[in-house]
Amino acid sequence: MTQYFPASSESWERIDPRDAGFDAAGLKAASDFAIANESKMDRDIRRALDNDLFGEPEGLRDVIGITRPRADPHGMILKGGRIVHEWGDTSRADITFSVAKSYLSICAGLALDDGLIPSFDRPVAELVDDGGFDDPQNKPITWAQLLQQTSEWQGTLWSKPDWIDHNRDLDAQVGEGTLKGKTREMQTPGTFWEYNDVRVNRLALALLRVWKRPLPEVIKERIMDPIGASSDWEWHGYENSWVDIDGKKIQSVSGGSHWGGGMFISSRDQARTGLLMANGGVWSGKQLISGTYIDQATTACPINPDYGYLWWLNSSGGSAPSAPRTSYFAKGKGSSVIWVDPALDMVAVVRWIERDAFDGFCAAVMSSFRKM
Repeated sequence: MTQYFPASSESWERIDPRDAGFDAAGLKAASDFAIANESKMDRDIRRALDNDLFGEPEGLRDVIGITRPRADPHGMILKGGRIVHEWGDTSRADITFSVAKSYLSICAGLALDDGLIPSFDRPVAELVDDGGFDDPQNKPITWAQLLQQTSEWQGTLWSKPDWIDHNRDLDAQVGEGTLKGKTREMQTPGTFWEYNDVRVNRLALALLRVWKRPLPEVIKERIMDPIGASSDWEWHGYENSWVDIDGKKIQSVSGGSHWGGGMFISSRDQARTGLLMANGGVWSGKQLISGTYIDQATTACPINPDYGYLWWLNSSGGSAPSAPRTSYFAKGKGSSVIWVDPALDMVAVVRWIERDAFDGFCAAVMSSFRKM
C-alpha cells in the first residue's frame, strides 16, 4: 500500500476497510466497544479534579491550570495514512492529560537533533543552572532519566512537591492508591521507576531553559505546521509557571493536566502526530525529527520494559496484551490514547475510553484484520 500523508485535517483520504485488510464490521465492533466503555470520569474536568481525581493529599489538590469540559467518546484508525474508520467528533480539541508527555518528549528530541542537548546521557545540570539541579540528589540526573521517569528528582515546583506522586499506583481504580503522597526514601537516580508529574514538569522547565523560547512555539513551527495540523490545539502551563528567559516572561508548560493545564488537541491532530512517528519522523519526504530520536524514545527503559522516553511501550505486553509487541502509545488519564504500530503501518486514536477497556479495544481491532 502506498504511504499517504494528508495535506490538512480537512482533506484526508479514506480507504475501504477491505482494501486496507480489515473487516468493516469488525472495526465497527471496535468503535462500538469504545463508545460502550466510555470513561466514568466526570465530563466536567474541573469538577473531576476538585473531587480528588488523582487521590491527592489534603492541601495540595488546588487546580492551578485551565480546564474545559470533555466531549463524547471519539477516535479514528489509519492504515497507510488513510482513514479506515472514524467515530465521533474527531476535530474537537479536548484535554489530553498525559498524552502531553509524549509531545514533551518530541521537544526533547528536536533539541537533541539541533545539538542543544549533546546527549540524553549527559547531566541536565551541565546546561540548566537555575538551582533545580544543585543539590547532591539532583546534580547527577541525566536527560534520559527525566525522560524515562527514573530521575528521582527531589524538590518543589509550581507549588507541588515531588512527594505528591511518591508511591503512585497506576493500577488503582479510585484515585491513585492509599500510599500515594506518602514520602519514601529517595533512591539513586536511574535505579527506581516512578510515574511522577512534578518531575515531568521539571523536565519541561529544563527544556524551556535550553530552547529559550516557548515549547508550544517550537513544536508548532517544527512539527504541527509541517504535518498540516489544525490551528485549534493549545498547550498550557499553570498560573504560577511563568519564568523570565532573557528578559521575556514565558510560561513553562505542563506534561499533563494533573492540576489543570496541559495539551488540548483533536483526535485528528493526534493521529497526524502518530503517523509522523510511525514513519520514522518523515512527513511527505521531509525528515522533521530524526530516526535517532525515535529509536531512543521507543527503546525500553533499563528498569521498565514497557516505558521509553515518555512513550509507553509494549515490549512485555504490559501496555496492551492484545496489541502487537511492536506497538507503542501516548497515554493520558481518561483514557486518551495514540496507538502507533509501524510494523502494521497503523495508527489509532481513541478518546474517553475506560482504562481497563482499552485492551479490549485493541483486541477488537486486531481481530478485524482479514486473512488475506
